[in-house]
Amino acid sequence: MSEYRFINEQTVAPGASVIFSNDGFPCGNGSIIHQDESSVFIARGVVKNPYAAIGRLQVDFGANVAIPTGGTVEEITLAVSVGGAVEPASTIRITPTAVNVYENVSRSIEVPIYRGVPQYISITNTSSQPIILTNSIIDLVRVA
Repeated sequence: MSEYRFINEQTVAPGASVIFSNDGFPCGNGSIIHQDESSVFIARGVVKNPYAAIGRLQVDFGANVAIPTGGTVEEITLAVSVGGAVEPASTIRITPTAVNVYENVSRSIEVPIYRGVPQYISITNTSSQPIILTNSIIDLVRVA
């Protein structure tokens, strides 16, 4: 299991990804690669079962989100992106009651890992406006 966090407030533009630091419990075996203070995780193409071509990675994300001052109160959406493409089933939707009012969001999804093929994983702001996040956390766990 690998856990990465970003406790401080960060503003994420539409289409941009959430930044994480290597605080927490970064991967110790090299199967998840992450540069400190970046938004992309590289899941190496390592599969637990030596006879399987496909493995799975559990991606768990949680954060407190809000619309910054000057924004419009409307739906906020975030999603897990794999290889730069948003996974539609991972979309988180929430509409805060006012600007600067934080709501807690979370989502868990399994991502396929193909033997020998790295997967690039990030959490993307799919909203139409910037959002602010605090206490962002992501867990990446090989389940197969």
